[in-house]
Amino acid sequence: MSAPKTSPQAQIYPGKGLGFITLGASLHNVLSRVKAHPQSYPAIDIAYSASEPLQNPVTLQLPSNGLRLRFDGPDQRLRLIEVLDFTKTGLIYKNQEVLKGSAKVQDHSATPHGPSFRHVYNRLFGPSYPGEYIPPTPPSPYGTYVLSYPGVAFSFPLLDSAWSEQCDFVALLSSSAALPATSMSVYQGSSWPEVRTKLFTQQPQYPRSPALAGKNKELVPDEIEEFTILGAGKVEITRRSTPPTYITLSETTPQDLIAEFGPPDAIYRKNDRRISIHRAPGGRGGDDTIHMNPSGRGGEATDTDRSSDNSVADDSDEEVSQASTLDPASLPPECFFNYFHHGFDAFISHPTMSGPAFPGSGLADPTPPSPSSQVVMTKIVLHGNVPGSYPFNRYRRSRWKIELKPSTPPVSSETRYDEISERLRGVWKGSYATVAEEKALERPMVLNRGWGDSPESSVEFLGGWEESTARGQRTGQGGPDGSLGNTELFGFPGLLFEVMKNGAVSCLTVY
Repeated sequence: MSAPKTSPQAQIYPGKGLGFITLGASLHNVLSRVKAHPQSYPAIDIAYSASEPLQNPVTLQLPSNGLRLRFDGPDQRLRLIEVLDFTKTGLIYKNQEVLKGSAKVQDHSATPHGPSFRHVYNRLFGPSYPGEYIPPTPPSPYGTYVLSYPGVAFSFPLLDSAWSEQCDFVALLSSSAALPATSMSVYQGSSWPEVRTKLFTQQPQYPRSPALAGKNKELVPDEIEEFTILGAGKVEITRRSTPPTYITLSETTPQDLIAEFGPPDAIYRKNDRRISIHRAPGGRGGDDTIHMNPSGRGGEATDTDRSSDNSVADDSDEEVSQASTLDPASLPPECFFNYFHHGFDAFISHPTMSGPAFPGSGLADPTPPSPSSQVVMTKIVLHGNVPGSYPFNRYRRSRWKIELKPSTPPVSSETRYDEISERLRGVWKGSYATVAEEKALERPMVLNRGWGDSPESSVEFLGGWEESTARGQRTGQGGPDGSLGNTELFGFPGLLFEVMKNGAVSCLTVY
């Protein structure tokens, strides 16, 4: 007879986290760590809004462990940890078991076992201010009494007939009118009523990566808060606790990237050039160029190879890079630096003409680069990590904004593409040679990530700017099985948007 399976234990850190799960951590970080231990976390459920995945919270549920984790939509950072079944994870607080050993055996009753009020109040967390009573939903005779401590709260079922504002809550919850706790929450704040209204909007105290909260944080590159696209190949990068830094396309070197962001998580040698056949009507460049600039303003996009969206595979040309072995001088002439934990890729190649400045921005157009044998960063790919997208959870979510004019508010990574497109058309209106050129450059190219024997290394394109059937309608049908998973590519000078059929921007390339 085999021994019963022991549930994993987790230390409670009020206001901070549960075990290795830390409030403020990114969805990418938590989900990656959970998926790395399938024996401990055999079931994973993710719930999100299909129509507004970046506006509404994302929920990660671990049913086999009795846990539910809630992340905000725009930043995808952990805001609330809930224990829904105390019998499935051994909880420890200051060397005390939250649920005593004899109570861990589930009797399959409708109400899961949890710690009693006496145990929580006398043994674990001590005296507290009166909590909050929530009346029942008929026909249940039990309401819910929420007992709050700084950073942690417990919910106890309480007979509504026994409740009174004048009652001593300690005596009431110690009586037979109250049942053991049915759930526990870990949050950032002094009490649950105080936190509830700002749970998904307040600034998280802890970083997205637990490595930055450790003792060696001075050795770990600071995390990125936001990218600001200024135009003319310039990008400002706001960081959590250090001054902002700047990237200038065709000037920033691989050494600059490593100094600011550390060595890349992987290097992908560029080898798929099938996008090169698609060019705007009248394009004058070679076979590896797409013209996406208004007439007379300069700025050509080199072929938009999407290989940077792939994760590491054994049969690919990717190499995991280490700080001790990475030698920029030995880099191939064209490759991607993959920064999965920063949420972006950098395309390394010989200098090219960057995209033009936004009209009215006050910036000057970039000058043509001088011929050089040195490789530089010529393109940055910002990944949205949108739930439901094909590359979901390969990268941490990148947040960005585009500064179009000093007097107008920017568009951001949470803005629907229809609004982004309308704003950009207004900025560039009058800059195209003809109406036909303007319409041609705004038609979508459908990108399919789900075909081929190896979706990790195959990219197929359906249609193109030169096809009259593409009219900007998002008709691609995708599904979780990967049978299609279509998105569409829309281009503006210096910018390339990958858009899902719900209007969310899955990826932004700045060139």
